[in-house]
Amino acid sequence: MTSIAGQQPRPLLLHQAPQIHWEEGWDLPSPGSLMAEYLFPQALTMAKSPNCCSVWARSIHCLYSCHWRKCPKDRMKTSQCEYMWFGLLFFTVLLSLGWLYIGLILLNDLHNFNECVMDPLPQQTLAHRFWHLITSNTLYPQLLAVLLWFCGQPLHLHSVHKVLLLLIVLLVLAGLVVLDVQWQEEWLSLRLSLWATAPFLHIGAVAFITILAWPVADNFYHIHKRELARCPFSTAGPPLLTGHKIVLLFVYFTIVLAIYLAPLCISSTCIMERRDLSPKPRLVGHRGAPMLAPENTLMSLRKTAECGANVFETDVMISSDGIPFLMHDEHLSRTTDVASVFPTRITAHSSDFSWAELKRLNAGAWFLERPPFWEATQLSGLDRKEAENQTVPTLEELLKEAAVLNLSIMFDLRRPPRNHTYYDTYVNLTLETVLNSRVPQAMVLWLPDEDRANVQQRAPRMHQIYGQLGVNRTERPLFLNLPYQDLPQLDIKALHEDNVSVNLFVVNKPWLFSILWCAGVDSVTTNDCQLLQQMRYPVWLIPPKTYLMIWLLIDCVSTLLILGLFLLRGIPITHSCHVLLTSPGLETAVLLTRINNFIME
Repeated sequence: MTSIAGQQPRPLLLHQAPQIHWEEGWDLPSPGSLMAEYLFPQALTMAKSPNCCSVWARSIHCLYSCHWRKCPKDRMKTSQCEYMWFGLLFFTVLLSLGWLYIGLILLNDLHNFNECVMDPLPQQTLAHRFWHLITSNTLYPQLLAVLLWFCGQPLHLHSVHKVLLLLIVLLVLAGLVVLDVQWQEEWLSLRLSLWATAPFLHIGAVAFITILAWPVADNFYHIHKRELARCPFSTAGPPLLTGHKIVLLFVYFTIVLAIYLAPLCISSTCIMERRDLSPKPRLVGHRGAPMLAPENTLMSLRKTAECGANVFETDVMISSDGIPFLMHDEHLSRTTDVASVFPTRITAHSSDFSWAELKRLNAGAWFLERPPFWEATQLSGLDRKEAENQTVPTLEELLKEAAVLNLSIMFDLRRPPRNHTYYDTYVNLTLETVLNSRVPQAMVLWLPDEDRANVQQRAPRMHQIYGQLGVNRTERPLFLNLPYQDLPQLDIKALHEDNVSVNLFVVNKPWLFSILWCAGVDSVTTNDCQLLQQMRYPVWLIPPKTYLMIWLLIDCVSTLLILGLFLLRGIPITHSCHVLLTSPGLETAVLLTRINNFIME
């Protein structure tokens, strides 16, 4: 455009412009790019500048892509393939968080893992590093990707990270398969854990879906800008809602509504009034206090009494010469030094040893050499000396020591192999030992189901403990000893009305103990009696009305934040569209000036 003396410069009118059609291969700006330049001139100027990438944004891009180079003049774009990898990264993060949650819940049942390996501590350390590897290699790239997105930088995940993502997905899926095959009951534990974590997981889900409103709103208005760029000369602009936008909003707000209403499906024993809380469950030492002393030893018995438990739970076997002794495993290699004393009989059944041979074994040194629990406290000098001198005790020794300590004894009886001398008479032999020890019958809690009628007849004051629920019996059970996974099937209130006491095993973590406490369970069997004894109150207890108020408040705040994010994200594009649609002359001038410049070049 030229200026005549004394006259204002006049822009070239649209009908005076040459007819130009955009053909594929022409190095000319499309109407969309011209529109973008008019709408966001400062952003495009920064994008074309060699210094457009700030130091910190470029550093994040380098960490994410492992491409240590300067910001190119031509801004790279994120390809559809990279968006797919970003989606896989997001899925892997969710999968890893789920796996981490499973790992935290399974810590309660760590003793099941300990019984499968000779040296559990290195295996536990390896599992801990495995979980750390999975979470660090997914959360770290995901965080970088989110920061890059906020900075408007391209996403180019390095091939090494892509391989690691696929490897992590395979490892997690393999772990889930092993869990399903080897420890299928743990799925029931995960279901029960939601009674403790669901209210807090709901809060986290609401926070996540609220934060997700920003990228959803950005995508919504990005679709609007693309549609606006396709019709730059339209005075009306594209419609506010189109098919893609409707699908995006429908999916997002459907998920939002489902999360908001999730508390309708949440049930927890600890959502109750404080006045309705039952007394604290009594503690039963699982093989004693296995975190403080070697399991099934007299030292473990004394530690059980010191940490406030009421009952010592153990397992009894019969030696080859008819002496009942304390042992859980069918083989002696895990909890004794049988490998050094009897190297040729490592795989022999525990009941195939005579009492004279069992007395030669050390039952405590292994506890110092191969600690079964990585979270156990260090023993003092005196305790270490006592532990390393422990031997295998007989049932009679245990009963007499327990009577002195005012502890009850609950034991299960392991049947010896078929070729054993006492294969058919092991129950009577054990009962004779209990009666001959002359301890009060009421301190003995009898678990074995074999020949129970005869036991009741000969020892009527002995408490009969039943380990199954819903089995037809002529007698009415007064004591139940069940795995804690059976809690959803129990009507604790109805059982208490029938004067039935319920003990659940094995409970080691405060969150699980709190659930059972709120449910009204009478006692729990635990490996960590010193920890549970210190608890004076459940981990959390929320009255129903308070929880309802928290639920409504969180949902309302989230709704306001989501609406605010959508409005905030839509202000720039709405303002720009308004300027464009109300200034057609200026728009025409800018567009035609750009066209003329390209023609002159």
